[in-house]
Amino acid sequence: MTLADSNDGPVMGLDVGSRRIGVSLASPETRLPQPLLTLSRSDDSMIDIQKLIDEHAVSKIAVGLPRSLDGNVTQQTRDTILFIKELRKATTIPIFEQDEALTSRLAEAELIERAKPYTKADIDALAATYILQDFLGEHGNE
Repeated sequence: MTLADSNDGPVMGLDVGSRRIGVSLASPETRLPQPLLTLSRSDDSMIDIQKLIDEHAVSKIAVGLPRSLDGNVTQQTRDTILFIKELRKATTIPIFEQDEALTSRLAEAELIERAKPYTKADIDALAATYILQDFLGEHGNE
């Protein structure tokens, strides 16, 4: 089965931070990630994500896994791993960890280049598209 199989739903990308969760989606046909929205991180985050999974018939999730620039585990890495464990308990669809090196910086640079006002939530949603783009590039034929 590949991401392009007709019975395979969209793939979701998540950029998990301590305050917000950027969300992106890509259809299996186009494989072009698009920012969807940014959720506030709360006790209801798993419920909010499950609603999005159901609403969009998501088949897989790629969660950005942060590390330091030299590849070491940070506190944010540990927090994200705990989030992933909770997400795996909350849903039955496959969840993949995806390196998210510099995605937030790339997203902010792109938004600055557009020369339009943006918020941190915009950065998070766009960073989620970079995470998903990287995942699709690495795992698109699985």
